[in-house]
Formats: sequence, structure tokens, C-alpha cells
Amino acid sequence: MATREIITLPNKHLRQDSKKITKITASVLDLIKDMEESTLDWEDSRPHEIGVALAAVQIDKLQRIVVVRNDFEEKDDRTFYALINPKVVKAWGDIIEDHEGCLSVKDIYGIVPRHNKVRVHAETIDGKKIEVKAEGFLARVLQHEIDHLNGKLFIDHIKHKDAFFTLDEHGHLVKLDHKEVLDSDILW
Repeated sequence: MATREIITLPNKHLRQDSKKITKITASVLDLIKDMEESTLDWEDSRPHEIGVALAAVQIDKLQRIVVVRNDFEEKDDRTFYALINPKVVKAWGDIIEDHEGCLSVKDIYGIVPRHNKVRVHAETIDGKKIEVKAEGFLARVLQHEIDHLNGKLFIDHIKHKDAFFTLDEHGHLVKLDHKEVLDSDILW
């Protein structure tokens, strides 16, 4: 397996739709391992962050695959599960605004509104069709990653110009001046 570079904005591939997986092959399984290793490699370079999930497009593979960390709270648990062809079939509950970041949107975080409950249909690496019901942080993560498969990023959901942040050297969120963000070519 190989660690692959995580692409970032303004790479145009992040704005494209990913292709459905029609057959789970050895190359699909290899891609999943590459996604996991790339997420952990990114995490290892950032002492204050954890890589919770990744979509295949983020390593420049336009395929409908996401990997999600098994335990968001325990950085020592470096295991993931894969969802193939995931699709949000229902989103409901309260719309909660919370901070999000993205491995493909370098050093920018934002306050993003998302439903706090979702139902997702997907396939496992064995080709088994599954339904995942999630709420809270997992629901947010699934919506974020499935957005990637549809060419959408978390910044597309931000409604307020003062909702952008970065991390300081201690890992604390610091509000960014909206003019600084809008004038930046990082996001667009």
C-alpha cells in the first residue's frame, strides 16, 4: 500500500462527482488501504488534529468510497471501516451549527449547519448492502464525506462571512477576518 498525497483546493477534481463502484476488486481494496494510510499520514503531521474520515476523491480517485475512523475519541485506535457507494437517503432532526474542517481545505475551519440525524445506504468491502443510522458527530461526518463524492465541500454550506477559523500553534480555533478568507485563493 502507498500513502498518497491529499489534494486540496483549488484542485478542480474536488468539485467533480465521483463514479459508482460496480465491482469490488483488489484495486478497490488497495485504494481503501491507501485512503486509510493517507489519512493517518496526514494526522501524524498534525499534533492537534485527528483524521476522522476521507473520501477517495481526496487522494484524487473519483470513486464513491469513504473511510471512517472506528473511534473518533481515541487517537491510538488507527482503524477504519469503508463505505462503498454511500448515499444519504434521509436527513432529519435539528439543524446543528458546529465547526468542521477538511483535509482538502488547508488550515481553514468553519461553522457548518447540518442535520443531526441521517440514514445512509452503502455497501461493505464484502459487497453486503447495509443501512447506517447515525446521529451527532457521526451524522455530521457522513454528510461531510458523502458531500465530497458529489463535488461539494463544507465551505459551500457556510452562510455567515464571520464563520471561518484557523488553528493556532496550540490547536485552538482562532476566528479569521472574513476579508482575509474572501481575498484568499485557497477556498476558490
